[in-house]
Amino acid sequence: MARTGLTFVRIILPAAIAVVGIVLIVVGGDAARGAGIVLVGVAGLVVLANLLMRLAIQSEGDREREEERRRYFDRHGHWPDERSRRR
Repeated sequence: MARTGLTFVRIILPAAIAVVGIVLIVVGGDAARGAGIVLVGVAGLVVLANLLMRLAIQSEGDREREEERRRYFDRHGHWPDERSRRR
Protein backbone atom coordinates (compact mmCIF):
# COMPACT_ATOMS: atom_id res chain seq x y z
CA MET A 1 0.00 0.00 0.00
CA ALA A 2 2.79 2.44 0.85
CA ARG A 3 4.48 1.81 -2.52
CA THR A 4 1.25 2.76 -4.30
CA GLY A 5 1.05 5.97 -2.30
CA LEU A 6 4.63 6.86 -3.16
CA THR A 7 4.01 6.23 -6.84
CA PHE A 8 0.93 8.43 -6.67
CA VAL A 9 2.72 11.32 -4.98
CA ARG A 10 5.94 11.08 -7.01
CA ILE A 11 4.54 10.46 -10.49
CA ILE A 12 0.78 10.54 -10.90
CA LEU A 13 0.00 13.68 -8.87
CA PRO A 14 2.49 16.03 -10.57
CA ALA A 15 1.64 14.58 -14.00
CA ALA A 16 -2.08 15.13 -13.42
CA ILE A 17 -1.52 18.69 -12.20
CA ALA A 18 0.66 19.43 -15.24
CA VAL A 19 -1.89 17.93 -17.68
CA VAL A 20 -4.70 20.01 -16.21
CA GLY A 21 -2.48 23.09 -16.41
CA ILE A 22 -1.60 22.42 -20.06
CA VAL A 23 -5.27 21.86 -20.93
CA LEU A 24 -6.16 25.17 -19.30
CA ILE A 25 -3.38 26.94 -21.22
CA VAL A 26 -4.50 25.48 -24.54
CA VAL A 27 -8.29 25.80 -24.33
CA GLY A 28 -8.91 28.47 -21.69
CA GLY A 29 -9.37 32.19 -21.76
CA ASP A 30 -7.02 34.69 -20.16
CA ALA A 31 -7.82 33.77 -16.57
CA ALA A 32 -7.71 30.04 -17.35
CA ARG A 33 -4.34 30.43 -19.10
CA GLY A 34 -2.97 32.17 -16.02
CA ALA A 35 -4.29 29.37 -13.81
CA GLY A 36 -2.79 26.81 -16.19
CA ILE A 37 0.63 28.43 -15.96
CA VAL A 38 0.38 28.38 -12.19
CA LEU A 39 -0.62 24.71 -12.22
CA VAL A 40 2.32 23.76 -14.42
CA GLY A 41 4.57 25.58 -11.96
CA VAL A 42 2.94 23.78 -9.04
CA ALA A 43 3.57 20.44 -10.76
CA GLY A 44 7.24 21.38 -11.03
CA LEU A 45 7.32 22.29 -7.35
CA VAL A 46 5.77 18.94 -6.39
CA VAL A 47 8.47 17.14 -8.38
CA LEU A 48 11.18 19.29 -6.79
CA ALA A 49 9.82 18.67 -3.28
CA ASN A 50 9.80 14.92 -3.94
CA LEU A 51 13.40 15.01 -5.17
CA LEU A 52 14.54 16.99 -2.14
CA MET A 53 12.80 14.56 0.21
CA ARG A 54 14.44 11.58 -1.51
CA LEU A 55 17.86 13.25 -1.24
CA ALA A 56 17.29 13.97 2.46
CA ILE A 57 16.32 10.37 3.16
CA GLN A 58 19.29 9.06 1.17
CA SER A 59 21.76 11.32 2.96
CA GLU A 60 20.35 10.19 6.31
CA GLY A 61 21.25 6.61 5.39
CA ASP A 62 24.75 7.74 4.39
CA ARG A 63 25.19 9.44 7.76
CA GLU A 64 24.05 6.30 9.59
CA ARG A 65 26.56 4.15 7.66
CA GLU A 66 29.35 6.63 8.40
CA GLU A 67 28.45 6.67 12.09
CA GLU A 68 28.59 2.85 12.17
CA ARG A 69 32.04 2.96 10.54
CA ARG A 70 33.22 5.45 13.16
CA ARG A 71 31.95 3.20 15.99
CA TYR A 72 33.87 0.31 14.41
CA PHE A 73 37.00 2.49 14.29
CA ASP A 74 36.58 3.44 17.97
CA ARG A 75 36.28 -0.25 18.98
CA HIS A 76 39.01 -1.75 16.79
CA GLY A 77 41.43 1.09 16.09
CA HIS A 78 41.18 0.79 12.29
CA TRP A 79 38.56 1.26 9.60
CA PRO A 80 36.47 -1.76 8.56
CA ASP A 81 38.08 -2.04 5.10
CA GLU A 82 41.65 -1.71 6.43
CA ARG A 83 41.72 -5.22 7.86
CA SER A 84 41.63 -6.76 4.39
CA ARG A 85 44.54 -4.56 3.30
CA ARG A 86 46.83 -5.72 6.14
CA ARG A 87 46.68 -9.36 5.10
